[in-house]
Amino acid sequence: MSRKILVTTALPYANGSIHLGHILEGVQADIWVRYQKSLGNECLFFCADDTHGTPIMLAAKKNQTTPEEYIKKVHIEHEKDLRAFEINYDKYYTTNSNENKELAEEIYNKLKSKGHISAREIEQTFCEHDNMFLPDRFIKGTCPKCNSKDQYGDNCEVCGSTYSPTDLKESYCAICGNTPILKFSKHLFFKLQDFEKPLRNWLSTPNRMHEGSKKKLLEWFDSGLQEWDISRDGPYFGFQIPGEENKYFYVWLDAPIGYMAASRKYFESNPSEFDSYWRNNDSEIVHFIGKDILYFHGLFWPAMLMGSEFQTPAKINVHGFMTVAGEKMSKSRGTFVNASTFVKYNNVEHFRFYMAARLSAGLDDVDISFEDFISRVNSDFIGNLVNIVSRVATSILDKLDRRLGKISPEGQNILEKLLESQEDIKKNYEDRNFHKVIREVTSLGDIVNKYVNDKAPWSLIKTDPEAARYVITDALNAAKILFTYIAPVVPTSSQTVAEFLGIKDGLNFLNLKSFIENVNLSNYKPISQRPDEKGIKSMIEETKIEFEKTQENSPTSVSKKVEEKSELKSVSEDGTISIDDLIKVELRVGLITEANHIEGADKLIQVTVDLGEIGKKNVFAGIKAAYKPEDLLNLKVVVVANLKPRKMKFGMSEAMLLASGSGETLSLFIPHREANSGDLLK
Repeated sequence: MSRKILVTTALPYANGSIHLGHILEGVQADIWVRYQKSLGNECLFFCADDTHGTPIMLAAKKNQTTPEEYIKKVHIEHEKDLRAFEINYDKYYTTNSNENKELAEEIYNKLKSKGHISAREIEQTFCEHDNMFLPDRFIKGTCPKCNSKDQYGDNCEVCGSTYSPTDLKESYCAICGNTPILKFSKHLFFKLQDFEKPLRNWLSTPNRMHEGSKKKLLEWFDSGLQEWDISRDGPYFGFQIPGEENKYFYVWLDAPIGYMAASRKYFESNPSEFDSYWRNNDSEIVHFIGKDILYFHGLFWPAMLMGSEFQTPAKINVHGFMTVAGEKMSKSRGTFVNASTFVKYNNVEHFRFYMAARLSAGLDDVDISFEDFISRVNSDFIGNLVNIVSRVATSILDKLDRRLGKISPEGQNILEKLLESQEDIKKNYEDRNFHKVIREVTSLGDIVNKYVNDKAPWSLIKTDPEAARYVITDALNAAKILFTYIAPVVPTSSQTVAEFLGIKDGLNFLNLKSFIENVNLSNYKPISQRPDEKGIKSMIEETKIEFEKTQENSPTSVSKKVEEKSELKSVSEDGTISIDDLIKVELRVGLITEANHIEGADKLIQVTVDLGEIGKKNVFAGIKAAYKPEDLLNLKVVVVANLKPRKMKFGMSEAMLLASGSGETLSLFIPHREANSGDLLK
């Protein structure tokens, strides 16, 4: 019996371009959807631009246009970039639609009628200059926990603390820089606590989500579920709340409803189909999201659906972030790559193949290396799978009048071995362990390539053309199976193989065991070309240039250049610095009280250094080649104590250990005479 599945990906916010991080999620979901369709399941795929909120309103103002015109232009760009990566949405829509407005009002009114909405006065930050209440991201100040400056109103990027905007010290408006005031305003709240028991039951359903995701969500129940603020004061770009004056739905209320709105638009000629998905337990709703928005999709969203009598998600698939060489994507290093820039210089199916080789069902970040990207695609995709077809489908087949024969007994054994992997491959697709699919398929490809190498049809054709015909027939039928297995990953390449083999319905699991014998084949068309370093280098260079342009045009660039100029006054032409600059560096004695290996890190060790009255600081030090963690305990070292904290993949690094040399000869600086923790070096 076939399944009815409705799949969504998280909505890209309409204030920026699509980048490779967005593409990671889109590709992951698209592979899963194509796999379901390959089985014959009814599987529909939806997404939309997330278009509401103060940032959109201000971005439109900056671009001297209306919010409606601004998001319309962004929508065209977003959809073009996503589809360029063969992410085949059945409908890519917008949250600023009549369908979304109607559904948001319907859900709100239903929740209100059942007593799940409350109202009360709350105190908020208000900018008198801009005449508006400031959202979390539009107020900045000093962190109340660690005293780091220029932190946002909801959380500190240095120490990771969360807090209310009113807790910030020395707060200022991020738009104009003026000091905001506190002002009372009526707000509306969704009573999430009303759904504590049904949410617990919902989360306990097997296979609802990864155990790690479930564990994080259950932590919220420990302190009791809290009411959720669902309103914002005008001016605000969004939907007005029915029955309220100058109140708008908070963007996170109507954003997930955008999934429903996109499907309602798709089913506009047959409304009953909308209900067959959103009001019928015989169908499945499946979301693909990043781990940063788990709470919204795992608590607020299902509770809203429960309260308004819609079907809740059957499954929430959560992935980690994309990192490059172990670090966050960086615009300055050219690794924060926009989708359009990648497409300009590289083959998108190579990215899809490489992503599949990296993706699993867990929450771990997906780390990529552009060097590994080129190597993996060249060896596993081009050199292995594509090679099976290209080496027997050109001139050697011409000498046989481009006609296949029958599959040989030896070839039959190979095909049966390939088919034995079918159930494992299906399970790994279903479970989103795509890396296991790629590993299994490339391993099977090695078997086929060895068979072709051993038989050497290019030599065999000289003495026994019919024997060569057997080998070619065997190899191309094996390729049919392998390209069926990876068709969800590389749909265009697989379609090229299908057309070459004369398979009109394309490659899918329904015709997996249908073999090609005694037929004439058309001329071979290249399936895919090898990637090279030039494309990657050009992409990175263009990304750096674009970043530099935005920096030059940013409002802070002028003041930043002034600061840099004043700092450079103390630097002489020969590169020396003044005593005033040296005084700025605070060198202290630190006692290493803790040292640990870091899983997944090749060079780093995590250490905790005690700096006396300053307290303890966390450091990620690149000293693994020269030191073992157990050798570092109770060692006194020289530390740069006033270094600005830096967020790394594994956490926050708050200081620096001084050392000389490199590799195994690296040596930490240690005090020559007895010194106490925290002593200032002069």
